[in-house]
Amino acid sequence: MRCVFSGQNLPLTLDVPLPQTSVWRAVVRVLRSPADSLSCVLFPGSCALCGGSLLRLTRVPICDFCCAQLPAQTGILCTCCGEDLGIANLSPLPDDNSGSETLCQPCRLAPPAFVKAVAYGNYQGQLREMVHLLKYDGMRPVASRLGALLADSLESFVSAQAMLVIPVPMHPSKQRQRGFNHAELLARAAMVEMRRRHPQWALKLDTSLLKRVRFTVSQAGLTTHQRRQNLRGAFFVPRAARLAGRHVLLIDDIYTTGATARACSRVLRNAGAASVRVATVARAQREGVAFWDPGFLRTTQRVN
Repeated sequence: MRCVFSGQNLPLTLDVPLPQTSVWRAVVRVLRSPADSLSCVLFPGSCALCGGSLLRLTRVPICDFCCAQLPAQTGILCTCCGEDLGIANLSPLPDDNSGSETLCQPCRLAPPAFVKAVAYGNYQGQLREMVHLLKYDGMRPVASRLGALLADSLESFVSAQAMLVIPVPMHPSKQRQRGFNHAELLARAAMVEMRRRHPQWALKLDTSLLKRVRFTVSQAGLTTHQRRQNLRGAFFVPRAARLAGRHVLLIDDIYTTGATARACSRVLRNAGAASVRVATVARAQREGVAFWDPGFLRTTQRVN
């Protein structure tokens, strides 16, 4: 049996007079370290990713080493969707003399309804495993760590203007089966972090403005064309008047082909949104997708 202690949710300063608050916090900091060490010896917990021992009490059973193996995405990226333009034969770079923007082929031939999409890192390695822990293993505390990474990607992406934060919705039957919407958990966690960093930013979460009204099969294993066909007519805006003229930040866990982001953005813009921006924790670059989704590359050059 593996035991991982949850963090204390109640404030440590409960019922402590205000003048003694700083002293109390100092005492807690001194006592916490030996308490962590003793608890980890008596009730050892293992990192959910590498299996190594956890060295402190934590709600997120992931060791410090694995948390450090989460590099941000780098390289020459499409200025619209974030596609890696350095992948040979998939997204050729535009001619320097053409005067065109740094866009991937799909964004040049069929511009999406969203203004820009950003992601923290590549959908591979430890980041991919963390997304799986949340999405498929139901380890909800992981959302707080992933939400902090998502907030990092939003630093240069979200301005002080008022924005509606809308997580990609799940079909009601699928959400009941899973017990939660992972995109909503990520959105809430990211907003907590953004409000801590920028309390002046006017970000408002709204889960009622975008609904998934048609059940769809899993996107995994589908080609680009099949993914977009699968999502056709899947989303609906029930209260278009509340969306009119508003700027929207759409949140999801992974950006793969962009089918979901395109479908949601199109519906939101048609309902009156002034603009849509997309943010995900991870970006599945086509070079990496080929290893775990063989059917994806069959239609990489097709634009729908």
